Amino acid sequence: MGDITANLSRHEFACNCGCGFDSMDVETVRVVQDVCDHFLCAVVINSACRCYEYNRLIGSKDSSQHTKARACDCDFKGPTVQTVHDYLTNKYAGRFGFGVYETFNHIDTRSGSPARWDQR
Repeated sequence: MGDITANLSRHEFACNCGCGFDSMDVETVRVVQDVCDHFLCAVVINSACRCYEYNRLIGSKDSSQHTKARACDCDFKGPTVQTVHDYLTNKYAGRFGFGVYETFNHIDTRSGSPARWDQR
């Protein structure tokens, strides 16, 4: 049971370095919860908010949507990463950023042009 939505709690979105950055974009939270509701599944947030220092430490770009509190790397329990990716790209065609990896899905609510990628 989450304290933000049925499946999500604020602490899950905190930067993994422990700095306290945990203010996730509301629209991003809604998209993650949408997947949980659609597939009736739980989710583990692997990475969400990232301060610039932590983001650099792990080798990511300063322009990462994670540094803007608009991105989550999610391990949905039940559906495959491809099934989640297909659902998101169809439902939100022309919007946001969705990436598929071996064990998780990246979801971000970037502005402007959408982005899609497969890193498997």
